[in-house]
Amino acid sequence: MGEVVLPRRMFLWCMAVIYLTAFVSLYVQIPGLYGNEGLLPARWQLRYSGKPLVEQLLSSPTLLWLGPRLGLDTHTAMELLCLIGAALSLAATLVEAFRDSVVFFCLWVLYLSMYEVGQVFLYFQWDNLLLETGFLCILVAPLTLIRGSRGVREHDRVTFWLTRWLLFRLMFASGVVKLTSRCPTWWGLTALTYHYETQCIPTPLAWFAHQLPVWWQKLSVVGAFVIEIAVPFLFFSPLRRLRLGAFYLQVLLQVLIILSGNYNFFNLLTVTLCLSLLDDRHVYFWLRKAYKTDNGNDDSKLWSWLCYLLELVVWALLIVGTIICFDLQLDTAKKGISSRTAFTYHQFNMFLKTVTIPCIWIGVLSLTWEMVTSLFRCACVSGFFKRFWGTVQWTVFAGTAASMFAVSLVSSVGNMGTDKRSAVNRPILFQVPFTFIEYDSNSRLWPGVRQAYEMVDRYQIVNSYGLFRRMTGVGGRPEVVIEGSSDGVTWTEIEFMYKPGNLSASPPVLTPHQPRLDWQMWFAALGPNTQSPWFTSLMYRLLQGKRDVVELIQSDVSQYPFHQQPPAYLRAHRYRYWFTESKADGSFPERWWRRVYDEEFYPIVHLGNNFLEGMLNQYGLKDKSPPRRLSNTTVAQAVRWVRSQVRGVPAHTFIWTLIACSATFCLLQGLRHKNKDAEKPSDAHKATATDRTENAADGSSSDHHEKSDEQQADEEDDKEADSEDEVEEEGEEENEVDEEDEDEERIEKR
Repeated sequence: MGEVVLPRRMFLWCMAVIYLTAFVSLYVQIPGLYGNEGLLPARWQLRYSGKPLVEQLLSSPTLLWLGPRLGLDTHTAMELLCLIGAALSLAATLVEAFRDSVVFFCLWVLYLSMYEVGQVFLYFQWDNLLLETGFLCILVAPLTLIRGSRGVREHDRVTFWLTRWLLFRLMFASGVVKLTSRCPTWWGLTALTYHYETQCIPTPLAWFAHQLPVWWQKLSVVGAFVIEIAVPFLFFSPLRRLRLGAFYLQVLLQVLIILSGNYNFFNLLTVTLCLSLLDDRHVYFWLRKAYKTDNGNDDSKLWSWLCYLLELVVWALLIVGTIICFDLQLDTAKKGISSRTAFTYHQFNMFLKTVTIPCIWIGVLSLTWEMVTSLFRCACVSGFFKRFWGTVQWTVFAGTAASMFAVSLVSSVGNMGTDKRSAVNRPILFQVPFTFIEYDSNSRLWPGVRQAYEMVDRYQIVNSYGLFRRMTGVGGRPEVVIEGSSDGVTWTEIEFMYKPGNLSASPPVLTPHQPRLDWQMWFAALGPNTQSPWFTSLMYRLLQGKRDVVELIQSDVSQYPFHQQPPAYLRAHRYRYWFTESKADGSFPERWWRRVYDEEFYPIVHLGNNFLEGMLNQYGLKDKSPPRRLSNTTVAQAVRWVRSQVRGVPAHTFIWTLIACSATFCLLQGLRHKNKDAEKPSDAHKATATDRTENAADGSSSDHHEKSDEQQADEEDDKEADSEDEVEEEGEEENEVDEEDEDEERIEKR
């Protein structure tokens, strides 16, 4: 696999945004869910028995134990922790230096603190997935704040590989559990004919998807099985184009889910995990930039053709296998493609027995390859100290990665489809551990791995996954409708802000926000009210007229029908809802939903009612302690002031505003850096031209100086020659004079 510097940076940025979404979404709901007058006050989860702080943290790892030491009650401390988490994640979103291992550790601890007291409203698979992915961020992110450098580390590919393994576990288990559950809708490929209208909070596009022909719905189920069960094996392919194909198929599935359903940040988090399938070369392709490689061998063309051939074989086998396993045939009569499951439950179990252990060995080989290549890089570092320090880091992180991989192979059997922390043992979003997909494989695991899992289980470092094991609402979507009355005669429906209720109200679009009360109302409708103890608390708080709880139903309290005076009586009925059908002429109906009455869900109650009081006492939902005084510390006042500023603002609008502003800031920052990078070559070009001009000028001046020096030398030589000639002429004249004098003397003598 190529370099992963850019995908790693993209992964950390996306995780910062998802943390921001999670903290803000939870923050706006804390008073109604966990406040002193909320549905399930968080202080009930923390029993201050006078034990040392360390023992308290070991029994329940949450920073809320520090609340009394800061003079804060549990409700205010929760809001403070959420605000700190939102501020840190916002800083990490805007400033790259804050995408640091220390910052991600703080974010993980803060969200774990919320999770420990969140009870049934916070025990969803995406909360577990966020905690596990957040822990991996601690290993993936650099230590900028301490080390002072964001340089690439030799072990980065090892730690980043763990996100790919997590993605494989998530997708493979989500596909497998649909078939191991023996749900007739999944085996009959008809699940999507019910899914769009029976999911928790559909989007407007879900209505249109529900109108698609049955053959297309069945073909979509086939596509989901292929993407979730077969394609994940390509995550570990040594051929990059196979990994890229797997990336785009996974993203396609997640985008379609986002368009048709409101699953908060879950699908965004899954897309973020898919970034582990990319490399720098493909990100440069997105950016339309050239990626420099050193592969200039003569054999490159032959090797590329062999790779192309192998890739075509893999995709061909995948297509042929899909056609055979689901008996795909052209149906000319219906102008579509017919499909059915062409294998049995026993054959599928044999398939699981065959592939589960090889899956583990594929992971072992892939992780070993990343470790070996990273170790080789450490050995190639110049300088003894750097090489030694890199090897030490590699040893620590490689050992951690191996431990995480081993622990992920096992999980407690109690997680198999039940929420072990809720007051009742009822299904959440069904999940199974990876190796427990096939029992024989799970039983062969080394006992030491199980012991290691038990040690880290409470910290949600490794979790089990598997979504929508069985399709609910086959006979119509069950929906609980609460009605209130002031006289017991005239009843008014209490309409929730997000969940279906009003037949004419359009389904909302609120991703990535999760209205946790609306989600639990969907779960409550699947069984009797005794399976949802918190529902009794909801009826009790509405009778009391508690504003914090009312804001969970309608953020704009004026839209609540009993905002002026609480209802004297309340009751709840269960209805069956279906999407309406388009008219014969193709026009759209006036209403989105149709419904029929099913049965009574909760009897008529009022304050002091014997049934209500008995239910409150049975589940321990009535607070007998005297009302607590509000803390007046500076921190508490600051937290209350922030709450007053955001009260009444719809949560999804608030979250999208934060995301849009953060994305715009990052985009402008990126454009500014791009302009700076574009100016640098021009400046360098100008500097080069200037240097050339100066060199030319220097050359011409030196030539001029050389010429002048030569001229001066020639002139001096000429002068010397002239002087020599003059001396010679004077000498000749003197000789002539001497000869004349001698002649005169001779004449005189004669």
